[in-house]
Amino acid sequence: LNPRTSAANKTLPLAICIFIVIATLVVYWQVQNHEFLNYDDTEYVTGNLVVKTGLTGAGIFWIFTESYAANWHPVTLLSHMLDVELYGLNPSGHHLTSLLFHIANSLLLFGVLLKMTGAPWQSGLVATLFALHPLNVESVAWIAERKNVLSTFFWFLTMWAYVDYVNKRGIRNYLPVLLFLVLGLMAKAMLITLPFVLLMLDFWPLGRWGGLQKNAGNNDPIKNIKFSLLIWEKIPFLIIAMGFGITIYRLAKEGGALREIEAYSLSTRVSNAVVSYVTYLGKTFWPTKLSVFYPHPGNSLPVWKITVCAALLMLITFWVIKLIKTAPYLAFGWFWFLGTLAPVIQIVQGGSHAMADRFTYVALIGIFIMVAWGLPELLAKWRLGDKALTVLAGVGLPILMIMTWMQVSHWKNSITIFEHAIKVTDKEYSNFAIAHNNLGHALIADGQNKEAIAQYRMAIKLKPDLVKAHFNLGHALTAEGRNEDAIAQYRMAIKLKPNYVAAQFNLAHALFTAGKTQASIFQYKRVIKLQPDLAGAHNNLGHALLADGKAEEAISHFMRAIKLQPDYALARQNLKLALLQSEKEDGKSARTSLQAEPSNSE
Repeated sequence: LNPRTSAANKTLPLAICIFIVIATLVVYWQVQNHEFLNYDDTEYVTGNLVVKTGLTGAGIFWIFTESYAANWHPVTLLSHMLDVELYGLNPSGHHLTSLLFHIANSLLLFGVLLKMTGAPWQSGLVATLFALHPLNVESVAWIAERKNVLSTFFWFLTMWAYVDYVNKRGIRNYLPVLLFLVLGLMAKAMLITLPFVLLMLDFWPLGRWGGLQKNAGNNDPIKNIKFSLLIWEKIPFLIIAMGFGITIYRLAKEGGALREIEAYSLSTRVSNAVVSYVTYLGKTFWPTKLSVFYPHPGNSLPVWKITVCAALLMLITFWVIKLIKTAPYLAFGWFWFLGTLAPVIQIVQGGSHAMADRFTYVALIGIFIMVAWGLPELLAKWRLGDKALTVLAGVGLPILMIMTWMQVSHWKNSITIFEHAIKVTDKEYSNFAIAHNNLGHALIADGQNKEAIAQYRMAIKLKPDLVKAHFNLGHALTAEGRNEDAIAQYRMAIKLKPNYVAAQFNLAHALFTAGKTQASIFQYKRVIKLQPDLAGAHNNLGHALLADGKAEEAISHFMRAIKLQPDYALARQNLKLALLQSEKEDGKSARTSLQAEPSNSE
């Protein structure tokens, strides 16, 4: 692994690309047998009526003109719509698209680093680590995280276009940089830090900071450029990024995605951020106990842990600054890591999680650069350095592939991913109840009602005010014929969230099933008051009224249900029965209830 001898090998870049493609396919191909998850996949694909219709003019207009899920990412939704157009709702095709984007990202990363530095071995190592690291599995194996792999695709295209602009400055080469930046931001707002990364590229490896650092690549160094000019070049990028950042923040706040900010003080969020930075570092070099959900510790972080983590971050920062002239790649990689993680380090708290593997998809590149350029320099001082590098690569990469393959296997379905999360994560935090709730939802969908009930009860034990856990437990108890217990859970869900229509609806259903017809009628009327256009509520109210001998009133509700939903076969059947003053037994099947609900990642 000697970069000085490998540079002359013209076939080396092609060989590295082939290796990256084959190795990535080996560890990730199993996603072809994976399913949609009940964790955000519903929101983005399977439960999104616009996406499920495929590519339509009305749908495309909607995604570009309306916000969705407290966000605005039309390019991402467009990619999901295209997948539906190509594969329908077969998850295999959706997974394949995400995998192809990950492979393309790995190749683009290799290409742009090689283009800037002329160092194929180091560039290849960074791209290989990016392609095969277990922390990146979440972004690739989770269909809802299409926004991550897609936005990163445009991130690397922006960098590529920027290098072209640096080599030949002019408006013709400047505009593609703007275009790719905008497209990336329309996939995910993570690109708001990219203008600062471009400025760092001017320092290393492009060497444009007024001769402070020579170009480390094989391009001629561009010297004596005033720093102010480099800033002026980035002003349009900064304006665009800031505009997107402000817009996304406003949408998230209005959509309730930032409500957890009120749950944690600023000092608590900063403390969590400091510890999370170091935790990410630890998982980079020892990627174990990876979870789809890391519960927020709240105020329970010990002072010693916060202090040690802060000291370590400052120590590394001082170290890379001290070596900034002799080893500029260390400062570049470190500040890449710190900076690109900053928007998602949870100081601006989004969701109830402390951190997430998907947040490191771009950020880890900085650490990989530090390793890829720093390790050969360190071992070059040792007589057996080249052999040591070869052994490290020969042993380390297969181990990394095995670990990643195993991590991908946990993403097979909703049961496997949440069972794994519960297995590897500390469970004393109340907000980890979300994992038990979603596992319960997956189990009940698989027909494992008793197992689901146990998970819902654990969720409630951890977080007694988790509304969806009470609702879902009620649903599972109803399926087991335990209507009285189900009624108690629905009432608790309504107590916690009075306008929870689904809980009101299912409570009415449980009351009727338990033989409490009058109470059921009263409850269905409450549902209709909350949501007058719910056809199922009118049908079920009509059925309860018919059972109570109030045929005339029942007829009016059956007719209302049919007016709201003309193809409502059960309502038409019940109307016919009511008009014929038939016996109520034939209408017993006309009962409907709403399904259990997972919790989203926000």
